[in-house]
Amino acid sequence: MTNAPQLPESGWRQRLAGAGGGVLGDVSGAFGDLGTFLPYVIVAIGAGLLSPAPVFAGFAAGYLLVAIVYRLPVAVQPMKAVGAVILAGGLSGGEVAWAGAMLGAILLTLAASPLLLRAARVIPQSVVTGLQAGLGLVLLAVAARLMGGDWLLAVPALALLSLTWVWPRGPFALALVAVAVAFGPSLGAPLDMSLAGASPDGHAASPWNAFVSGVLPQLPLTLLNAVVVAAAVARTLYGPGARRVSERRLAATSGALNLLLAPFGAMPMCHGAGGIAGHHRFGARSLAAPLLLALLCALAALSGDLVPALLARIPSSLVGALLAYAAVDLLASRRLVDARPDCRPVIAVAALATWGLGALAGLAAGLAAEAVRVRIRRGAGSATLTQENGR
Repeated sequence: MTNAPQLPESGWRQRLAGAGGGVLGDVSGAFGDLGTFLPYVIVAIGAGLLSPAPVFAGFAAGYLLVAIVYRLPVAVQPMKAVGAVILAGGLSGGEVAWAGAMLGAILLTLAASPLLLRAARVIPQSVVTGLQAGLGLVLLAVAARLMGGDWLLAVPALALLSLTWVWPRGPFALALVAVAVAFGPSLGAPLDMSLAGASPDGHAASPWNAFVSGVLPQLPLTLLNAVVVAAAVARTLYGPGARRVSERRLAATSGALNLLLAPFGAMPMCHGAGGIAGHHRFGARSLAAPLLLALLCALAALSGDLVPALLARIPSSLVGALLAYAAVDLLASRRLVDARPDCRPVIAVAALATWGLGALAGLAAGLAAEAVRVRIRRGAGSATLTQENGR
């Protein structure tokens, strides 16, 4: 990879406005990733699984770090695999802290090593895609149980969120949350995570369960989507302006955030490629967008009981609709759509095993299926070569 040319500095006004976005674009683009941010945060806080102050303080620190290090609207997202396991009741609060700290230590170690890109390719893409799809199914099951109490409310909410596929720049998730907070008590029963099988009390913290249920499924997704693909997306969208957004730096900032903040109750975080694209699609071009988000998250962290009180107004069925939206985001990845035909059985095996038996089983089943696929492909190639040599 060649070094990008240095851009000339041209004053604080131009740097703040950014190329093509302007201040209004940055304000709009700051909210471009709410579709994946809100579902995890609302449920984790609203159900009492995590405390609001450290969660929002973590995201405030993350976006402030992004503004300082990258000077671009690089996303700071909840780690989706860990988030799905949290919402399904698979991790207690203590185990979330363990998982975040372990992931942070691993990412920092890889960032300091030249082996980062090689480590990202250790687990085949077909298996990573299957793990992601399986976690999407887990999240979809949680969403279905939450929506089951009031489908008459959930279906219109799903219809509103589905407009994102027609108008990607529409703030539909934010609009749904605003309506739910304003009119929640008159719309339906408040959030009840017992419907999803999760308990605010969780269970005794086990570092082993944190590693198996949190670290193992999340690490390959982070290395692929939040490091390798995220750096590529940033370079594509911002060109030479993304010269600071390298794979090793993304791993380092993600690692530092999780290692330092997860033990204090922050939600595990990463820099998702889809979030970078979402911020850009809505108009964000400069450090103004992450600075705005850092400010808003800091205010939420300092709001005391206000945020939990507002979240408590949201009916379970509407939270389920938001989770279904997030589940589809996990399921309908571009890597799934673009997968080669011979890779799709591997994806299906890993996904179904993850859904039915957990992430560790999904990883093992996916690797076994991938080994079979490679052997069959090599056998078919050898047979073809033998036939050609015999002619």
